[in-house]
Amino acid sequence: MFQIRELEMIHWDFWRAVRVPLDAQIVTIVGPNGSGKTTLLDALRTLLALKCSGRRDYKRYVRNNRENYAWLRGVASNPRRSGGGLFPYLFFPLTCDEVTLFCRIKKQGGDWVRQYAIAEGNVTLTAETEAQLAWIGVNEYRRRLEQAGLTPAIAEVLALEQGDTDKLCEYSPKALLDLVFQVFGDKEVLDHYAETKLRLKEAEGELGKMEQQLAALGVDVERLKLRANNHLEWRALQDDVEQLEAQVVPALRYVEQWESLRGYINQFKGSRRALKQKQDELDAIDVEYRQAETVQREALTHEDAARREYDAAFKAFQDARDVARDSEKTLKEAERLRQLAELEHGADAVALNDRLARHKEAAAELKQAIRMAKEERQRLAEAQFALQQGRPPHPDFVARMRAALDEAGIAHQLLTEIVEVRDNSWQDAVEALLAPYRHIILLERSADRQRAWEIGQELKYRHFIVPEREPVARANANSILEIVDFKADAPAWLAGLLNRTQRARSVADGQKLDGDWITRDGFHKERRGARDISAKPGDYAFGEAARHSRLAEVSRRLRELNEQLLADESRLGDLERDISMLTQSLMGMQAVVQLAARQDEFAAVAERWPDEERRAQEAGAALAAAHAAWEQMRNTREEGRIAFERLKDGRARLDAQVGMLLDQSARQREEQSRLIRALREAKGALPGALSAAAELRALKERYGGSREVLHMIEHERSRLGAGDWETDATVVARRDKLAADYAALERDTRLHRSEVMRTGLLADEARAAYINKLKATVRAYGRNVKRLGELAGIEVELELPQLDNDDLTLAQAGLSARFNFDQKGMMGLNDGEASGGQQVMKSLILLIGLMMDESNPTGFVFIDEPFAHLDIFNIDRVGAFLKATQAQYLITTPLTHNTNVYGPSELTLTTRKKQPGQTWAPLIAQTRRRTRAAEPA
Repeated sequence: MFQIRELEMIHWDFWRAVRVPLDAQIVTIVGPNGSGKTTLLDALRTLLALKCSGRRDYKRYVRNNRENYAWLRGVASNPRRSGGGLFPYLFFPLTCDEVTLFCRIKKQGGDWVRQYAIAEGNVTLTAETEAQLAWIGVNEYRRRLEQAGLTPAIAEVLALEQGDTDKLCEYSPKALLDLVFQVFGDKEVLDHYAETKLRLKEAEGELGKMEQQLAALGVDVERLKLRANNHLEWRALQDDVEQLEAQVVPALRYVEQWESLRGYINQFKGSRRALKQKQDELDAIDVEYRQAETVQREALTHEDAARREYDAAFKAFQDARDVARDSEKTLKEAERLRQLAELEHGADAVALNDRLARHKEAAAELKQAIRMAKEERQRLAEAQFALQQGRPPHPDFVARMRAALDEAGIAHQLLTEIVEVRDNSWQDAVEALLAPYRHIILLERSADRQRAWEIGQELKYRHFIVPEREPVARANANSILEIVDFKADAPAWLAGLLNRTQRARSVADGQKLDGDWITRDGFHKERRGARDISAKPGDYAFGEAARHSRLAEVSRRLRELNEQLLADESRLGDLERDISMLTQSLMGMQAVVQLAARQDEFAAVAERWPDEERRAQEAGAALAAAHAAWEQMRNTREEGRIAFERLKDGRARLDAQVGMLLDQSARQREEQSRLIRALREAKGALPGALSAAAELRALKERYGGSREVLHMIEHERSRLGAGDWETDATVVARRDKLAADYAALERDTRLHRSEVMRTGLLADEARAAYINKLKATVRAYGRNVKRLGELAGIEVELELPQLDNDDLTLAQAGLSARFNFDQKGMMGLNDGEASGGQQVMKSLILLIGLMMDESNPTGFVFIDEPFAHLDIFNIDRVGAFLKATQAQYLITTPLTHNTNVYGPSELTLTTRKKQPGQTWAPLIAQTRRRTRAAEPA
């Protein structure tokens, strides 16, 4: 190995620029504690890319001077190798005797970085030098130094801590053997073998895991095979279901659609025939309707003619009656005058006055009755006209309410307008049951309810205003609803009332019925009990029979009123004449005078009175005949109107049926067209193989119909739903992949097993062969320490370890050394019998023995304070031992030691502490030993 000749430091720790020579075998670095001895050695370590002592590093030293750079420069020897070879010089291709080592430390990016360079010859440090050098990194620089002999093991020795160089004797035999193997490069090989063994064990473990994985994978393969078979069965069922759904069901539905279309066409034809029949019936009834309409118009014309004849006869009767009445009045006046003349002389004035008052009171009451009868006759005449026109009259409060609703634009109907009784024998019962509801108002639109109710509130309408209407449900047998027709939708509760009320022929018959019932004459039984609720015929309001009944009642009442008016008016005339006569009597008029004065008038009236009376009687007979003819014509017209209304209703029903059939026919035609289009689309959607009629027939024969296929699909789906199926479609691919993985893993396992076996065999054979190299290393180290012992005058024996190709033996092997000082007997490494100086000698022998190399005996060693705790004799002994070796030693020692420590030193470097207030530390003092010139032989 090379040796250090010179060291130059710039900005290293507190030294600004220091150059010290190291061209001596033994260099002693002396100085007080903290003066920089270890700092100097750490500079050499940093120059050689070694670790600094303790916990220090190079950054600590370059930070102290507060400069942005630092330099280390060293001059080293470059001897020629004794064996030559490919690298004849230590720093080949550099061939000079000396080389210069450079370390440049700079601050970059807030951190310190170092670079190295090697120059040929002794090169000084200048600005030009820095530019000309080839700078390399730390790893490359260490590789170059290792090539020059500074192996990693020697680097570990050079980096020993302060005070550790004299403690090698305290190592255990195993630790000492490890150190020897590490220095001579065998430790790395052993580590490689150990790592190989470890890797081999790991490989065996991996092989075991692979075998376990192979077994588990085999189980997984079998499990996936079962799952894959299950999936394939499930997929077959799914495909079968999909085929049935996608092909068979559409095909069968196409067949069913075709059959349905044929049936629909036949149904359409039947509907067309029914439509033709109804149209023929409508045409026939339309002819009857036109004829009835003509007859009705003629009957109305005849009725009008009869009424006019009646009016003419009535006028003639009135004229004849008035003439006869006037004559009758005159005759009665003559009779009255004669009676007055007879009573005139004996009449009592008080009695006549009372009689006059009674006649006046009776005349006033009779006039009031006549006035009320005429008003009633007027109302009845208007009601008769309305009933004749088919418009039944309504009470005033109903008329006001309907007018308000019409004004508000609210469409509505009365309940009486939509109810028709089919069986007139039950008219009394229907009228009795519906009497409380005759004035109910039904709204056409339920959205009008709020406004209609507000109007009802304003007018205080006491009957229901119903917005909810719905079609009437089917009637129960023997119910009132069964004999009632509704022309429009009705309240559900009303239809329910009629539907739950049964018809009873008598009370005894009603006892046999459950629930509500009513008799023909209106005796009603409900949940609260039974009572008579019959209605008067004049109060009928529902249906055509009610209108006829009311019309007959109005006509009868009119006749009664006319007869009563004639009688009342006659009585009123008599009363008025009596009142006039009594008044005249009380006024003192002479009845005899008046009778004599009007004798001629009275005679003439008496003469024509029989003829006038006869003409009045004839006019009355003619009036009666005209009234009978008019009544007959009116009855005939009314009967014709009823037949006409029935024809009209029948025509309307047939027309509605024809319209419904036409709509139905249109819908059927559209539905037929839709079915044809759907059939074409269904046929177009069928697969080509199923579009042929033979295939469709085969499917029909095989499956029957789509319903059976749907049952099959449902069965298959229930089977799919109930079974434990594998639905993952990737299971087949996973099975195949897992089988392939199993085969590949099986091949890899066989290959790995053979490789493990072969690797183990090769590793055992190689390490068995390398054991000889280990034994040679131990023997070489033994020779080194023995020769060093001879130089020091110490007998050294080494107990060579037992090195076999066995892990346990190698792990427990150790190197034991025994030393004999001054023929006092052998002692071990650290048995407590040696003195301090002997301990130092042991450690130095063991240490320097590590540095000896027969091929390259040179080299250098850093020894930090080797003379600590030694007496003078041992200091001299150690110094003599150091001088006897061929290595270069850099020794540190404090100032407190004996001066004998300088005995072996050829060059002494003295360090001094930095003074307070000074920026830089003092320069290192140099003392070189003077040597005598060699005397001539």
